[in-house]
Amino acid sequence: MRVLICGAGQVGYGIAERLAAEDNDVSVIDTKRELIDIIRDNLDVQGFVGHGAHPDALAEAGIEQADMIVAVTLYDEVNMIACQVAHSLFNVPTKIARVRAQSYLKPHWSDLYSSNNMPIDVIISPEVEVGEMVLRRLAVPGAFDTVYFAGGEVVSIGIHCTEDCPVVDTPLSQLTELFPDLRAVVVGIQRDGRLFVPHSSDSMLIGDDVFVICERGQVARTLGLFGHEEQVANRVIIAGGGNIGLYVARTLEERNRTARIKIIERSHDRAVEVADELRRTVVLNGNSLEREVLTEAGAAAADTLVALSNDDEVNVITCVMAKQMGCRRTMALINNRSYPDFSDTLGIDATVNPRSVTVSKVLQHVRRGRIRLVHSIGDGRAEVIEAEALETSPLVGKPLKELDLPDGIRIGAVYRDDTVLVPSGSLQIRAGDRVIIFALAERVREVEQMFRVSLEFF
Repeated sequence: MRVLICGAGQVGYGIAERLAAEDNDVSVIDTKRELIDIIRDNLDVQGFVGHGAHPDALAEAGIEQADMIVAVTLYDEVNMIACQVAHSLFNVPTKIARVRAQSYLKPHWSDLYSSNNMPIDVIISPEVEVGEMVLRRLAVPGAFDTVYFAGGEVVSIGIHCTEDCPVVDTPLSQLTELFPDLRAVVVGIQRDGRLFVPHSSDSMLIGDDVFVICERGQVARTLGLFGHEEQVANRVIIAGGGNIGLYVARTLEERNRTARIKIIERSHDRAVEVADELRRTVVLNGNSLEREVLTEAGAAAADTLVALSNDDEVNVITCVMAKQMGCRRTMALINNRSYPDFSDTLGIDATVNPRSVTVSKVLQHVRRGRIRLVHSIGDGRAEVIEAEALETSPLVGKPLKELDLPDGIRIGAVYRDDTVLVPSGSLQIRAGDRVIIFALAERVREVEQMFRVSLEFF
C-alpha cells in the first residue's frame, strides 16, 4: 500500500515507523526540514519538505499514486484541506485527518465531512480517543490496559501479576481444568521486556504483564482470579484541565453520578473556563507539583489521580507524589516512549500514550481484509485485531484444533449471533463470525491474509 503522511511530528513518525516496518511504500511531508531529516535518517521512507495542503507539494511527494493520505499535522485546517485537495485533485481513495478542535466534531455539523462537502473518510480526535481510553481504565481499575471489541461484548485487558496473584506458577492448561466455566483466554505475556504468545504448558510468573481476552461479564471475575479486586473509582482527581482533562471530567459527570471529581489546573484563565463548562466538578487553580495543592485536592483519600497535562515529567512526578500521600491508584499521560518502561518502579499503576492510541486508530484502516478494529500492544510489538470471517477464509469450516495456527497468533474469542464463544479445539468458525485475535507484530500480515477477500468470493 502507498501511504502519504502529512506531518512528521511524534504521531506522524509513529505511523510511518509502523507502516514502513510492514513493507508499505510510505512518504512523509512536513514544513520542518529537521523533522524530515530525522525520518529519512531513521526510517525506510521518503521524506519531503513542503506544505501538506499545497497541491504542488503533495504532487512532489507522490500523491497521485497514493492509496491513502493520513494528515496529522498540528493544525486541523491543514489536515482538512490536505484531504480535500487529495480528493478533488488526485482522487485518493482513503483520507484520514486528525482534528482536535471539538467545534468541528459536534454532531450538528457532521454533514461537513460528507462526500459532497469535505470528503474525509476517517476523523481522528486525539482528545476523544485518549479520553475514552482513560475512562475505560477508570471503569476497570484492576487492569492497566482495557479495550472493547465486538460492540463492547468482548474485552481485552492487561493485568500485572503481583506477589498476591493466586494463579502464578500454574500452567495455563491447569487453569482451564480449575475454572472450566471461565470465559477468558490468556493470549499474551510480557516478561523481562519480551512479549510472546504462551503455550498451554507455560505458566505466569510474578512481574509478568498478562493480556487476556474475555467476555464482558467475566471481567471482574477474571481480575479477581489474578488478585485484582479494586473498586471502581468514585473519588477522582484530574491533574491538568486541558482538552483531555475536560473531556474526562465532563464524561465522568454524565456516566457516574456518584463520582466526586476535582481538577487541578495551573492557568487561572483556563481554570475559570473549565469551571464554567462543568456542573459537579470542583476546579482548583494551582500547581499539581505542590504538596499543599494535592492536599487541598484530597490526594490522600482519593481513589485515583489521573495526570493529563502536556508535560510528561509533571505527570510522572504528580503521580509519584500522590501515591506517597496515600492515593490508591495513579495514571499518567506519557508521550515519551521510554518512560512507561520504568513507570512500575515509580508506583504508577497505568500509563496512556496518545501516539499509540492514534496509531491504533489509523492501523485499522490500513489493515487489509475485513479488519474491523485494531489495538496496538507494547509500542507496536503486538496487536489485538477484530476481523470478520468470509466464506473463503482458511479459518472457516474446520475445527480450531485442525487449523495449525503459527506461533505468535492466538484466537481469544469468537462473536456470533450476539453470543461470545470461547475458543476450543472443536469450535468451527463460520462466515460472518467476528474473530478477536492476538498477534505478534511479525504475524500481522498472516492474520490479514486469513481475512482477505479472494477472487473466489466473486
